[in-house]
Amino acid sequence: MEQLKPYHHGALRDALLAAAESILRRDGLPALTLRAIAREAGVSHGAPGHHFKDLSELLSELAALGFERLTSMMQEVSPTEPNWRIAASHAYVAFAIDNPGLFSLMFRGERLNADNPRLLAARQSVFGVLVQFGSSSDLAEDRTRIGAMTAQWCLLHGYAVLAIDGRLARLMAIAPPGTDTMGLLDFALTYQAGNKI
Repeated sequence: MEQLKPYHHGALRDALLAAAESILRRDGLPALTLRAIAREAGVSHGAPGHHFKDLSELLSELAALGFERLTSMMQEVSPTEPNWRIAASHAYVAFAIDNPGLFSLMFRGERLNADNPRLLAARQSVFGVLVQFGSSSDLAEDRTRIGAMTAQWCLLHGYAVLAIDGRLARLMAIAPPGTDTMGLLDFALTYQAGNKI
């Protein structure tokens, strides 16, 4: 049996979060326990308690990291650039496809601490990008702006979940030859925007 390292770990907090993400990617959300995370990080089972009061707090920090990464990806193209909505939409879906376990965790409120300050801020940063989907000179009324943002988020989130779950195969089969996951997303975005996106 592998000998566990003592608590003296240079970057224990980051190591625990990396270990949790590794387990999440490999074994899924049900496999995430403090003991399993400590084992994956190569530290004693009591070591996580030095940085996280419980599993919910650790998972909340991991979810916050996910939201921060998602925000960063969505902001790679400035809203002043043409077609930034398409680029941001692609980033949202690409993040979900590349990080299915983390993406799922980010929206699993029952596993997270809703009062975690970092998680609250990270969620707000993604929301700030999504709000911009409804910020256009031709969207004057609040109701229209909120509707545009909500419609875009619903489309992106639903599409991402369908892609993760492998539910797009039938649509891909009837799409024009050469259409990939992002190409199919573009059809949906164009239709949703009334050919204005």
